[in-house]
Amino acid sequence: MEEQEYRDTYNAVNERRCIFEKTINSRRSTCARSRRFHLADREGIACNSAAGKALCTELLDRMRSNARFALHQTSASGPLPHAREIKVQTGGMLGLQSLVYPERAEYSDVDNIIGIIDRALQAYQDFDRLPYDVIIQSIVKFEGRRKRSHPDKKR
Repeated sequence: MEEQEYRDTYNAVNERRCIFEKTINSRRSTCARSRRFHLADREGIACNSAAGKALCTELLDRMRSNARFALHQTSASGPLPHAREIKVQTGGMLGLQSLVYPERAEYSDVDNIIGIIDRALQAYQDFDRLPYDVIIQSIVKFEGRRKRSHPDKKR
């Protein structure tokens, strides 16, 4: 399947794409409102809640914007390059999870993104009051998978 044809089909099948798709597909996070589906040989993540997607989008946009300087980005509009997007999505949610569930501070995975967001909004009332300095520290500290070296390449 040609890449553009795949994307067109993906968008037709997945009308509400999960904004945290990268971290969920990397198996570092889960969400009670997400749904996995398969298209060709790939896996996608859909959001089952329009209201939930709006909350996630607002939070992720704020995390990107606040992390811009720490990630050496000049612009925070839209998704970042893949590795940095994983840092923001997974590292940011790990930071938020540790704030609202202190007993999970040492976890390396995020359990139920929308549940954490709902709990954060209960504790802080709105996204403006979140302690982004703590969340940004978690983003900067987060390390994704290391690149695998090719067995035929010499070091």
